Amino acid sequence: MVRVRARGEAIRRFILEKIKEHPSDIGKIASDRFDITRQAINKHLQRLVDEKALTVQGQTRSRVYKLAAMIEWQNTYNLSTARLEEDVIWRNDIGPVLGPQLENVLSIWNYGFSEMFNNAIEHSGGSEIYVHIARTAIDTEIALMDNGVGIFKKIQMAMELLDERHAVLELSKGKLTTDPVHHTGEGIFFASRMFDKFDILSGGVFFTHEFETGEDWILERTKFQSGTAVWMKLNNHTSRTAKKIFDQYASGDDYRFDKTVVPVKLAQYGNEQLISRSQAKRLLARVELFKTVILNFSEVVSIGQAFADEIFRVFATKHPEVQLIPTETNSEVKRMIARAKSGEAKETGKK
Repeated sequence: MVRVRARGEAIRRFILEKIKEHPSDIGKIASDRFDITRQAINKHLQRLVDEKALTVQGQTRSRVYKLAAMIEWQNTYNLSTARLEEDVIWRNDIGPVLGPQLENVLSIWNYGFSEMFNNAIEHSGGSEIYVHIARTAIDTEIALMDNGVGIFKKIQMAMELLDERHAVLELSKGKLTTDPVHHTGEGIFFASRMFDKFDILSGGVFFTHEFETGEDWILERTKFQSGTAVWMKLNNHTSRTAKKIFDQYASGDDYRFDKTVVPVKLAQYGNEQLISRSQAKRLLARVELFKTVILNFSEVVSIGQAFADEIFRVFATKHPEVQLIPTETNSEVKRMIARAKSGEAKETGKK
């Protein structure tokens, strides 16, 4: 009986985990996976519907299943009439709404929410913060939206950057803050790496980081009316811990944040190629703050001689204390990096 019950739980867990990818053919997928009849799978589907873990629309062959929001909550906090503190909001509102959680999951949510809510309080310049929580049987998502100046625009203006996309590149490196007296600039960096999915929409720029791919993306979007919107999503049963994420980027007895991963493709605007020294200098801005800099060349097809030379010869010579580690390089990029490191690249075509 125990084995039969365990098998049933495994089937229902599989259904819940795969339902987003297969809303209309989950019955067939589960039947093939566990080698049981569609009729048996339908009983499990019906049980999940009865338990309100799934919703269903349509009849027989046209049925479509979706994860049901087991918890859905929202609230708007007024910044102009109340002195808000993120730990008080977490203790009185967010924690109770999330309910019982695994200790490591609750720790990640506490960190992520507190950092993002505090950013909105102290830096948005807006009048309100809207918070929305949706929890299913698989994962939980928290969204925070403010009506302030917009995080990318604020960074752009404070650091006198080219545009908001450049602000995203700087944000992805970590240690970026417009208020160094009161903040270390680590909050968004670490939060973006703790969650399964972490998104920011501000102005016309959309930044997203997915844990499984480990990659950052910048997408152009229709102009956001005002402010900043942040979405954080996490599996309810993840074994990930906040400490593991911190450990990936810290070392030494003082536990310093001295390692970063720089997604090189974020230095590209549109279809332009990475060929100039100016592009390389933008990519390298502030990386001297770290001991180890991993340059992720994923999705970068090629780089120019001047771009490579500025990074792997000029910067490397000026900052021997910084270890530059290129990763995800194709043969063309590897060739150009090797040429720059050898010192054979000629000082031509400077930008």
